[in-house]
Amino acid sequence: MSESLGTWKQVEVANKAVDVYEPSQPSEHNYVVLHLHGHGGRTLRNNAVYTAEFEKYGLRAVCPHGKRSWWGKRICTEFDAQISPVEYIRQHLMPYINEQFGAEPPAIAVSGVSMGGQGALRLAYWYPQEFPVVAALAPAVDFQNWLGQGIPLDEMYESALDARQDTVTLQIHPLNWPPQQFIACDPRDADCFEGTDRLISKLSSSGILYEKDLTTSAGGHSWEYFNHIAPATVEFLFRRLERERLKFRD
Repeated sequence: MSESLGTWKQVEVANKAVDVYEPSQPSEHNYVVLHLHGHGGRTLRNNAVYTAEFEKYGLRAVCPHGKRSWWGKRICTEFDAQISPVEYIRQHLMPYINEQFGAEPPAIAVSGVSMGGQGALRLAYWYPQEFPVVAALAPAVDFQNWLGQGIPLDEMYESALDARQDTVTLQIHPLNWPPQQFIACDPRDADCFEGTDRLISKLSSSGILYEKDLTTSAGGHSWEYFNHIAPATVEFLFRRLERERLKFRD
């Protein structure tokens, strides 16, 4: 583990901006964290707290710019008129990660905050073999509640019922789920706590394993909270990437 820091840079992958962190001493196992940003579009680039944690564990970070797309399978024209965010990740970003860093599942974890938190969970629930390690902070699980506010969700879904069918909670498969998942939300988060708590209840009733933190409070739905819980989150990602690697070791 190095005391110096690596570097952030912005690249283009299939004509879309992606922020990439290269630690000064990358993990010998080529671990990568794919991070999905929230509705405000703020990635982890130059975030001192997350940068220090990535450096500590030798983790590369790949942070695509997804606009206000909600990181799903629906077309969001603000993001792209031809390809969905999930298609972009799987068809373009994952090959980029493999070509640049020699990383492939299960060495790639996915994380996210708010809109990106629910996006990370849906991605891992849809494709648990590709994304067996996931961490979601303040996931905006019940995004159907945001319809009618003049944001891209309005063009992606016909109604709140249509949107609800696409939410994280209804993507759970009792026999096919990511084995390593961490879900956290500040109890003072008025926007996301109720949906997160309901998601965790469904995971429990389905017998699905997870780790949670619904008690740590540090500013509600804010970067103060996201940064406060960063050390625990990044440590979880690293430890569970290790666990997945050892699971498949000869």
